[in-house]
Amino acid sequence: MADALEPEQLNTYFALMESVSLLHHAVEQQVREAGDLSYVQFQLLARLADAPERQLTMTELADGVVYSRSGLTHQAGLLEKAGLITRCPSPDDQRATLVAITQAGLARLAEILPGHIQVARSLLFAPLSDQDLHALGDIMARVRDHMRARPPRSAATRKRRA
Repeated sequence: MADALEPEQLNTYFALMESVSLLHHAVEQQVREAGDLSYVQFQLLARLADAPERQLTMTELADGVVYSRSGLTHQAGLLEKAGLITRCPSPDDQRATLVAITQAGLARLAEILPGHIQVARSLLFAPLSDQDLHALGDIMARVRDHMRARPPRSAATRKRRA
């Protein structure tokens, strides 16, 4: 069958997907226990903390964490209610909403990060040599860049409900 993956491709695909699932589960559990946040909420705070002026538009956040606009709006509402972010209209674009991390958000992130780093080190990096780490980083950057070359989800037109 021409459409089937080669055995090596299939094995690689399943090893990657299983590894991602195992790592994601462990990270999700750690973030929940250390900071009472969902993984998506943690991602949002981490992206904002790393952003210039510690703020991004909702669209930039949605594209960065690969999350639906409606789901992001809900998660941002929960973070805002908890005092971890603020949202306000953009002075540069009336259609955009700016999201900024608060001092409380930075503090929550600081509570979570040590355990988060430990999970990443123990599950992802521990079995890798320096050479493996470099090779994996190069490979995953190429794959990510290839996937990101497609228009972002926020650029896709919304389907109308029947």
